[in-house]
Amino acid sequence: MRIPAVFLLLLAAAALAAAPAAPAQSANWGYYGHTGPLVWGKLDRSYEACSKGHEQSPVDIRNAHLDKALQPIEFHYVAGPLTLVNDGRTVNVTPDPGSYIVAGGVRYDLVQIHFHHPSEHAIRGKLTDLEVHLVHKSANGKFAVVAILFTENAGFPNATVATLWEHMPTTGGGTQKIADMVSPAGFLPADRGYWAYTGSLTEPPCTEGVQWFVFEQSNSISREQLRAFAALYKMNTRPLQDLHGRRIEADK
Repeated sequence: MRIPAVFLLLLAAAALAAAPAAPAQSANWGYYGHTGPLVWGKLDRSYEACSKGHEQSPVDIRNAHLDKALQPIEFHYVAGPLTLVNDGRTVNVTPDPGSYIVAGGVRYDLVQIHFHHPSEHAIRGKLTDLEVHLVHKSANGKFAVVAILFTENAGFPNATVATLWEHMPTTGGGTQKIADMVSPAGFLPADRGYWAYTGSLTEPPCTEGVQWFVFEQSNSISREQLRAFAALYKMNTRPLQDLHGRRIEADK
């Protein structure tokens, strides 16, 4: 029996209608030129907070207000294997589950670590050589980021950075796994005093409502370690954002 052509066309149309839609792809962004930070908000509708938000990060930290109610951050970091991915903009480190912090009575699980050169946050107008972001997420989807500033000191390499750099993928899209047990606690300074404020993710979509904890004490990184990262990313830093009246609190 010959099936009429019009019936075949109707079947094809129905199949197309039932097929799942392809996931939407966000616009590509970067740190230079026509995809740089000044135009992030125009690249994609989902990035509008980058240009229209009033609680954006990073910021210049100065004139912080002492808040004696702020409690020390509880760090519950465990050593484990890591996965490193070079996404063409930075090196992202994904730890095994299990590490978390407790801040303000809320548990935030460590979900990612990444790096910026030079630092994104400034201290009284001055940037440091490197900034590490330890990104955490609560059960209800809220982000908390612990930021550690690093300053070049030729004779003082950071042991955790040294372990990661041995496996650092040097091309965009490259992935490396570290089977050794590595603890994120190796990034933390001895003095855990911090500044706190409410901000955003520092890259698209620049989601707001992020709780930031920036350590007051910086750590050391060797000249060789800094040069190894700078060879891949000469600059991957978002410019400083207006506070728009936000207060920066200090725990001590």
